[in-house]
Amino acid sequence: MTADDLPTGDRHDFDFLAGTWVGENRRLKKRWIGSDDWDVFPGHLRCALHMDSLVNVEEVVFPTRGFIGMTVRLFDHVERRWSIYWINSERAVFYPPMRGGFTGDHGVFFGEEPDDGQLVKVQFRWTKRGRNSARWEQAFSRDGKTWEWNWSSDFTRTGD
Repeated sequence: MTADDLPTGDRHDFDFLAGTWVGENRRLKKRWIGSDDWDVFPGHLRCALHMDSLVNVEEVVFPTRGFIGMTVRLFDHVERRWSIYWINSERAVFYPPMRGGFTGDHGVFFGEEPDDGQLVKVQFRWTKRGRNSARWEQAFSRDGKTWEWNWSSDFTRTGD
């Protein structure tokens, strides 16, 4: 996929996520083996908008897993695309960005990141489900054609 093929969006695509949420996470216990064995665990998310919605910062705490994640999202209003950067408390370094945007209530983002020492293609999907519900999904691919969906989070708003 070239940069021109990436979905575009709007600076307000992630405004819906501002506030506090609780999430139910489902993550494959083992990837790349065709498994359907999921680890299910909670997450507590807080997201704030900055710079008139050009930037948002989210922190998610996984209390039963002992780590914290942070997402920094930046909207390039010239390209009309988001760059999404993930950081976790295991290393506190930026992962390579995911890039894309929303069409209506559905966001699609693509990038690459290391997985067990190998660079893989990554896809995120966001689905807005009204004001108080949202879903995030992640898939990995070694060839860019076959995708394994390996993590999803269903979020419910707990406050503003």
